[in-house]
Amino acid sequence: MPMKKTCFTLLLCIVVTYFAQSQQWGDYTLIAIQNNSTTTLVDTNGTTYKTWTHSSSAKIGYSAYMMPGGYLWRSVAKSGTSFTGGPICGEVQKVDYQGNIVWDFVYSTTNYCTHHDFCPLPNGNVLLISYDRKTSTEVAAAGGSYSGEMWSEKIVEVQPTGSTTGTVVWEWKLWDHLCQGTNASKPHYVTSFVNNPQWMNINYHAAKDWVHMNGIDYNPILDQIVVSSHNLNESWIIDHSTTTAEAAGSTGGNAGKGGDFLYRWGNPAAYGATGTTIFNVVHDAHWIPEGVPNAGRLVYFNNKGQTSPTTKSTIDQISAPLSGYNSDINLGSAYTPTTYASRLVCNGYSTNMGSSQQLPNGNMLIAVATTGLIYETNPSGTSIWSKTVSGSIPQASRYSKCYIDNPAPAIPTITENAGVLTSSSATTYQWYKNGQLISGATSQTYTPAETAIYVVRITDTNGCVYMYSLGYKFTYTTVSMNSYDNILSNIKIYPNPSNGLFNVDVRTENNNYLVEVFNIIGNKLISERNCHLIDLNSFESGMYLVQVTFENKQKTIKKTTLIK
Repeated sequence: MPMKKTCFTLLLCIVVTYFAQSQQWGDYTLIAIQNNSTTTLVDTNGTTYKTWTHSSSAKIGYSAYMMPGGYLWRSVAKSGTSFTGGPICGEVQKVDYQGNIVWDFVYSTTNYCTHHDFCPLPNGNVLLISYDRKTSTEVAAAGGSYSGEMWSEKIVEVQPTGSTTGTVVWEWKLWDHLCQGTNASKPHYVTSFVNNPQWMNINYHAAKDWVHMNGIDYNPILDQIVVSSHNLNESWIIDHSTTTAEAAGSTGGNAGKGGDFLYRWGNPAAYGATGTTIFNVVHDAHWIPEGVPNAGRLVYFNNKGQTSPTTKSTIDQISAPLSGYNSDINLGSAYTPTTYASRLVCNGYSTNMGSSQQLPNGNMLIAVATTGLIYETNPSGTSIWSKTVSGSIPQASRYSKCYIDNPAPAIPTITENAGVLTSSSATTYQWYKNGQLISGATSQTYTPAETAIYVVRITDTNGCVYMYSLGYKFTYTTVSMNSYDNILSNIKIYPNPSNGLFNVDVRTENNNYLVEVFNIIGNKLISERNCHLIDLNSFESGMYLVQVTFENKQKTIKKTTLIK
């Protein structure tokens, strides 16, 4: 195994071990060492491919990410903030591939300040974790037992508006979703925490920095956010489809629960349930994305996941009990599952911070943060490639050339006409309904059969997949069925004329019908039950007769003209 050692500026050194016989995934690993002024892309041979050099007053605060078009997003450890402790940031930058700062945004006052992780969104906005200072008076008024001020948490979505300005277009505050059981005369009082898992007990682990959120991820299919909490040993999922007003309450959004927790996991005691506490300092909550084995699972960096025979960090994966946009729970019990679906014991132990990334070929990239170790495993868990950096690396990510050498694609849009959803043009398509992949729905158009929220994911001409549409809520209106004749009179076959594909729209709750197609001399060409699409591409141009049979009634379309 050849060994290379390459030194960068600012005395940054990386020791690279490369296993040439192993099958790695991707092209470049992004390395952003905490409190350092450089960010690098290293290829799979250990060679530096790209280095960004930043101002010495804008060192990395916690995490950095690449976004399509070669853009680098990075958190900045801003000096002079009003908060102390863990990775305090207060600033976020977007840097182009040439090193120009495109956006430099400060979100820091005496009452709030960004810290730890952040999440760039497909629409160009960014989600920021921020402390939310509450005075001792506010704590007491909310039924808190802690005698001092408390640093609560909030998440803000910021839309860049200028080189240094941005607008908060969405906001969620933990303080809006509290409960307490100590004083019935004060707000948020409940008699049972276990029966109200949608709210956070303000007096559980009461302290100034009582929550300490540290990881955040966005699911573009579900339009949901997951975060992890160091001090509470928990992870929460919340609804991003709400308005800011809805996010402050308990109604609205795709899940219908406003900004309440849709799911929480890792420490049942936090909401009064019995069960094993799995997390022992948790970071890096995220979903496995589409196109990767076990897509949809939740993954966590469990810093002290293994404590015997030696303390080692673990990568824990679970499958949440998803039901539509909600997660099932039997009130009075803990959320399932009772334990992880899989666990990988890391090659070391990080006292805090750390990350993993699940890769399309089944490999995994892991950053054991405080030891400076980054390594890639194959599906069996064997290390096939590693790097050791001088310093702490809270997160590391692997990227393909799609993110580096290609322009960012347009975000797909969805339009609707006569009951048909159409995506903006792309090379390939995949449709989703209420957060679930629709098997076989890979055309530019999709005809919904029921009221739901539909999302499309596209691939561009370079074969890159990283863009999703905003959810399109399609309302399906069922025709009044006073008689069979009403059903038949509302059957639609369109477009007419067509280049070969015809949509069959039979709006009835009883989908038991037969579609038959005849040529002009009466020969039957197609006979399909309950179909929604007629494909005449294999037949010559001309006139065809379409007959729909439902409960022994028929509607005949006599001039369905095919034009090629």
